Amino acid sequence: MKQKKYYAYSVSSIGAQGITDDWEECKMIVSGKRDARYKGFKSRDEASEWLNAGARYEVKVKQVAVPGIYFDAGTGRGFGVEISVTDEHGRDLLARVIAKEFINEHGKHLLSTEKTNNYGELLACRYALELALQEGENHIFGDSKIIIDYWSKGKIKKEGIAPETRTLAFLVKKLRETFEAKGGHVERVSGDDNPADLGFHR
Repeated sequence: MKQKKYYAYSVSSIGAQGITDDWEECKMIVSGKRDARYKGFKSRDEASEWLNAGARYEVKVKQVAVPGIYFDAGTGRGFGVEISVTDEHGRDLLARVIAKEFINEHGKHLLSTEKTNNYGELLACRYALELALQEGENHIFGDSKIIIDYWSKGKIKKEGIAPETRTLAFLVKKLRETFEAKGGHVERVSGDDNPADLGFHR
């Protein structure tokens, strides 16, 4: 039986905020609203806590206990793909691996508008790997199956994939091989449990 989910939403332009267990209802409220914030949760209490914390995507209801470096990409703020690299407490780490002028006021890196979310995930994985190698961290976590199981291993098709993305995939593959040769591990976590999370998980 499919687990019930609760959808929290906040749309300041129309003064709407609430929680529903009906995705279609949530979708109807937030659709087309540039300032809409919405996210799925396993419990009503978690949804309520997120709303009470300001309905910010980077606020995590519960922390992941496993120490390591976490990465993600998402379009939650509505201005294009952002990437996030944090520790297990959600503290931003990008400033340790890229120049501060490329980091926005939220501690994230905003990509140009033509970049896809998968490209963002791959770039975030690259920065997580570079940071782990630089600081001697042995655990990296992300929630993208395609990046962790395929692209970061160089398993990427030519058709329909931009050359820039394929080039990045092979760079990430080399970084991952070096990282794993030193005893490192790259693992998947649920988007709901990723402290670097920037997206909405339906």
